[in-house]
Amino acid sequence: MNFLFEKGGEAIAVLVFKGAEKASEANDLYSFVKERKLFEGKAGEVYSSPGNGKDVILLGLGEEYKLDYQVLRKAFYSLGKEAGRLKLESIGVHIPKFEDKCYGKTLKAVSEGLIQSQYSFDKYKSKSDQRVYLKEIYLQVKDDNLEKAKNVVSETQILMEGVFLTRDLVNEPAINMYPEVLAERAVDSLAPLGVKVDVFGKEKIEELGMKAFLAVSKGSEKEPQFIVMKYQGDPDSNEKLALVGKGLTYDSGGYCLKPADSMAAMHTDMAGAASVIGAMYSIAKAGLKKNVTAIVAACENMISGGAYKTGDIIGSMSGKTIEIGNTDAEGRVTLADALWYAATVENADRIVDLATLTGACVVALGSVNTGAITNNDKFMEEIKVASTLAGEPVWELPHDEEYMELFKSDFADLKNTGGRWAGAITAGLFLREFVNDKPWVHLDIAGTSHLSNPMGYLPKGATGVPVKTLFYLVKDM
Repeated sequence: MNFLFEKGGEAIAVLVFKGAEKASEANDLYSFVKERKLFEGKAGEVYSSPGNGKDVILLGLGEEYKLDYQVLRKAFYSLGKEAGRLKLESIGVHIPKFEDKCYGKTLKAVSEGLIQSQYSFDKYKSKSDQRVYLKEIYLQVKDDNLEKAKNVVSETQILMEGVFLTRDLVNEPAINMYPEVLAERAVDSLAPLGVKVDVFGKEKIEELGMKAFLAVSKGSEKEPQFIVMKYQGDPDSNEKLALVGKGLTYDSGGYCLKPADSMAAMHTDMAGAASVIGAMYSIAKAGLKKNVTAIVAACENMISGGAYKTGDIIGSMSGKTIEIGNTDAEGRVTLADALWYAATVENADRIVDLATLTGACVVALGSVNTGAITNNDKFMEEIKVASTLAGEPVWELPHDEEYMELFKSDFADLKNTGGRWAGAITAGLFLREFVNDKPWVHLDIAGTSHLSNPMGYLPKGATGVPVKTLFYLVKDM
């Protein structure tokens, strides 16, 4: 999709608030459809009609006092979808200055919504749906905003490339996406952008003492891969952020086998890993002047004669021992070693981990909010600011010390499960034990990284959440 900053396009989009008296550039059409109640101007509502040699699309923005950037994203997503339905390859739209709205953020939301409308994952369909994708968007902006507009839209395009990369990785079925493939995709996507990607196989993982990670991987014939991606955007600074993504490319539940319905989507259990790869892509391509290291412990959780079992007591890179109460609570076990590596070997100043960690988080927050646990309020506030800018809501969960009692073990340093209650909280607090007291935020994306049904501009399947949050966190830190 190419954005041009001039008049043009096969069709013109006209923005209309609900209840507006007039619609610039389409007053006659608007009066006609309004009188016949064919179009009200509700947020995301579209009405298209042939004009004088050019199609006209009325785009509703809802009630003016309710307008925000999320409304704009969703509305322009609807515009992009309508353009596809009409098989248009180009449209033009004038972007006004809305009262009390930052013009740059408005352009971000507009361009993102249009780009979002173009995503699909159809590589395994034998027949093409013959969709016509928008090739050119003509944005009319004020002359004094032209250079800023170009920069904002360019950055948004780069950011959405990272989001779409993440979606593609997560949507890939497990038969074609296993640890070695994930590592190859990380190298292929990031190395050309100057990111140093190191991939460690089983021998090196054993040498590092990652006993917890290795225990989870033992049931699979696929070799585990430990992936370290380093972006040095500011060589003059020693400050470093670590992004640690859960990398279970398939999770059967191990001997605590999942039900068939729950297992069907478990190729998405590496969404945390895909998110950090997508975020690193956008961070590097945008040339952000920050230092970021992304870490993924990639493996499968399967069943075999060598698989780890409930009741096992295993070691970890940190030296702490873990009693296995549930083999389906495997993500936190792999993350234990990945987080310790980030905190000690990489010596990161701050750490964010992302994981499809618990069904309990989905029960609590559904698919709208990502759950969060932290040991540092200031860092958590930065995440919240970034998530608001991204339109990816985050809800902080409590972390009272009393919850720690739930995963104490009689025979090891801790158990990998706290039982039925407060599952999202105890899982997060388990991870806290492996960050070596570094400022840390855990993001449980079990409900937000993958959808059973589309929601707004987010498609069915992988959503790419929270790539945008990570990007804005790094950009503004």
